[in-house]
Amino acid sequence: TSPFGIYMEYMYAKGDVFLRFKGKMKEKIKGKKIVVVRKMGILLLMAALAGIIVVSQKTGEYLNSRNKKEVETSGKLKEKAEKEEQTVILDSGHGGRDPGKIGTQGTKEKEMNLCIAKKVERHLKEAGITVIMTRTDDAGMADSQVEDLKERVKLINETKPVLAVSIHQNSYPDPSVFGTQVFYYTHSREGENAAKVVQEALQKVELQKNREIKANDTYYMLKKTEPPVLIVECGFLSNSEEEALLCEDAYQEKLAEGIANGILSYLQI
Repeated sequence: TSPFGIYMEYMYAKGDVFLRFKGKMKEKIKGKKIVVVRKMGILLLMAALAGIIVVSQKTGEYLNSRNKKEVETSGKLKEKAEKEEQTVILDSGHGGRDPGKIGTQGTKEKEMNLCIAKKVERHLKEAGITVIMTRTDDAGMADSQVEDLKERVKLINETKPVLAVSIHQNSYPDPSVFGTQVFYYTHSREGENAAKVVQEALQKVELQKNREIKANDTYYMLKKTEPPVLIVECGFLSNSEEEALLCEDAYQEKLAEGIANGILSYLQI
């Protein structure tokens, strides 16, 4: 072999090594590019997933907040509707020609009953309760006592309130007797429950004295009415000390607050 031939063989071999090295380098670079591309793809995928999670959380928070507001609004509307459906009748005992009991100082029961009933009415209306008054002035509902009572009973039975409360003042031969007392119809379980709730509410307003609730099956208004009816005897006009208190506006407010709170508790408001 000539020197030139040897030289050419050498160059050929060197070129082959170079080409193979170049090929390997290309493959290595290509492999690195693939790895980089894969890593970038994974990073982009992770970023997209993170974005989806964040968006999902924000969407969830928004929906929860919206649902909460809807529930609150629905609850308020329901509460308002329930209040609008609940009617209470307040009866101011006596009136017109019938003065009711007369106190030791000449206090007329009919006037005291109306004063307290109007204060109870105010409290109930402020709480959103529909209130019907049997009278708003001195006039009774009929000329005679018998017809007057029948008209009151008729109003209660036709209106069908959730509760009717008749405001009265008591009297007793023994002038030392005093205190507030709630009466209910003996055969009315709802009446008894309502009487307990109202009497408990009256105990919380620090009156002179709170007597035990009492069942009765002889009072015309109690035995002739279909809805539950209470008679609240606010105090004894036959007791001069209690009569003086009953004439005070502040004491009447206490009574009205206690009666109204009792009614609202009974209605679960």
